[in-house]
Amino acid sequence: MSSDLDDGELAALAADQAGQLLLALRATSGLHGEALGQAGDAQANASIVALLAQQRPDDGLLSEEQPSSDTRLQQRRVWIVDPLDGTREYGEPGARTDWAVHVALCIDGVPSACAVALPGLKQLWRSDRLRALPAEYAGRPRIVVSRTRPPPTAEALAQRLDAQLLRIGSAGAKAMAVLRGDAELYLHVGAMNEWDSCAPVGVALAHGLTACRFDGSPCRYNQPDPKTLDLLIGRAHWVARARELLPSL
Repeated sequence: MSSDLDDGELAALAADQAGQLLLALRATSGLHGEALGQAGDAQANASIVALLAQQRPDDGLLSEEQPSSDTRLQQRRVWIVDPLDGTREYGEPGARTDWAVHVALCIDGVPSACAVALPGLKQLWRSDRLRALPAEYAGRPRIVVSRTRPPPTAEALAQRLDAQLLRIGSAGAKAMAVLRGDAELYLHVGAMNEWDSCAPVGVALAHGLTACRFDGSPCRYNQPDPKTLDLLIGRAHWVARARELLPSL
């Protein structure tokens, strides 16, 4: 089926529609906690998958919320989707905002058209519509890490850099915190699924940030084992400084 939407517009539309659905579900369903998170995952996934099937029926798909077909490994164009990244935060009382919707088109293993929606903050970040990065922060550096599982490596790095750790839920929320200037570096240690990082990495790279593995190699996607073992996102000099220190931590 032909479409008037280009890939960037489609990624943004899919992420935004799912984000609005999730806001409405949280406000009106009466669900809470795990039940709300499960319903949000399922409904947001259905929204994104239906739109992609309509607009790009020949593309591959890798989504957290449904079984992956091995045929995606033979396809150049694959959509990598996390319909609700930060399910725990979404389901918690108090209207937390550190959850996201990730939609990314990967072409030949490289993030291409990517969108990260932060519905709780009314923000939609896109790889095809760039925003100016804020001025460098002059205070004590800030490193965003997992809210529930901050790695010891990050604590050691923070000590060496005299940095403070900020604990945030979603990977998308962490990466966009760096883009907004709320942190200097996002560090992740341990296995991370491709749908957690693909869209945030694509948006960060488009805006001129560095996003790479600890060894400096680029993140590759649509791999047989859909996991990334570590990740750094930040301005080039912060990533370089972290990479200098990490081998000794």
